Amino acid sequence: MHDLHVYSSRTNNTHIPILTRCSTKPDIGNDPIIETDSIETSFLQASNPTKKPQFPSPLCPRGLVFDLGPNGSWDSQEVGYPVVKRFVSDDEERWYMWYHGRGEEGRGDAIGLAISSNGVHWERGMGSVQSNADVGLAMNFSLDWWGFDTLSVRPSDVVIMSSSKVRTSSAVYWLYYTGFNSEKIEFNVGVGVGGDGTDVFKSLPGLAISQDGRHWARIEGEHHTGALFDVGQEKEWDSLFVAAPKVVYHTSGDLRMYYHSFDIESSTFCVGIARSRDGMKWVKLGKIMGGGVSGGFDEFGVMNSHVVRYGKDRGYIMAYEGVAADGARSIGLAVSPDGLKDWKRFGDGAILQRSVEEDGWDNKGVGSPCLVQMDGENDEWRLYYRGIGIGGRTSIGMAVSEGSKVTSFRKWTGFHL
Repeated sequence: MHDLHVYSSRTNNTHIPILTRCSTKPDIGNDPIIETDSIETSFLQASNPTKKPQFPSPLCPRGLVFDLGPNGSWDSQEVGYPVVKRFVSDDEERWYMWYHGRGEEGRGDAIGLAISSNGVHWERGMGSVQSNADVGLAMNFSLDWWGFDTLSVRPSDVVIMSSSKVRTSSAVYWLYYTGFNSEKIEFNVGVGVGGDGTDVFKSLPGLAISQDGRHWARIEGEHHTGALFDVGQEKEWDSLFVAAPKVVYHTSGDLRMYYHSFDIESSTFCVGIARSRDGMKWVKLGKIMGGGVSGGFDEFGVMNSHVVRYGKDRGYIMAYEGVAADGARSIGLAVSPDGLKDWKRFGDGAILQRSVEEDGWDNKGVGSPCLVQMDGENDEWRLYYRGIGIGGRTSIGMAVSEGSKVTSFRKWTGFHL
């Protein structure tokens, strides 16, 4: 079972130069703000891309909405870790999905963009993004030898923010991502979790910005490798790696980052939190969730969390990937009144599990959840996720809530008229 930070060590020196690292920080004040109007304007005014949409077959398996790319494409061997955003104007609805992919030539993971008018049928590209209306590969690993992300990059979150000090006519898109280098980590992660002979590489959180969501410029963090921050000190819970930095805008000058690592002391995957005033300088606040009850679907820990605000006064919801003692992956839910502490698991079991079909596309595990709240009479929720099938084949799926209840999901089976 492959994890966010598990890779085969068989790589080559072939690189795709997509963008260069910025040498200075942008002129951004301490109070970034969410600009919803400019979000819709900048995305929806872009011309329609020329790529043909990928339509799931009428006989498409339950939940599956995004499969591997065609032979020869940049994402023909692996896809996953969806970051999905929905933008709505008076007369148009558009969906954007940033995701990671890997091609046939043994390169590391890269980040790409697909778009949709309904969140189900996606337009994708075989190669690199060329224009501000294109789709495809958008960001590759760094070519700078000293960087923290010279092996692979995977998207974690996209936050749309602007500031009075940013010299742009619209909002800026902030991509928080996981970057990997070639430094191997040796630790016992238990049966079924990375214990199949693959190598585990060190990862740290990174930041890149864009004005169109397609062309990205890395922003150097405070760490000497360009990462936003380093792993913890020896014996701290996050001393091995930092992965999947998801960021929530709480109020002006208060951003929260949720990320996971592997706690050597408890031998479980755990989620922790950091806070920031400007989205670039972060202060760690510690671990907030660890392993579940004995025999539970998340006994071995929690990871790849996605936190969203639930209404104005209802608190926060966390969808997360739970790891069982045998390495099986399912998706669980937790709630908190303030998003900082007092996280409580919802119920005793997972809200989404792997399929039981012998040939199911996601019968080996589901994880990397991404919640999207719809609007309308039912206030439906969608849950995008990565599914793993036979032979480690990965695809992206979608589940929908039972009405407005974010605690009950069923895998998508088609539009019901």
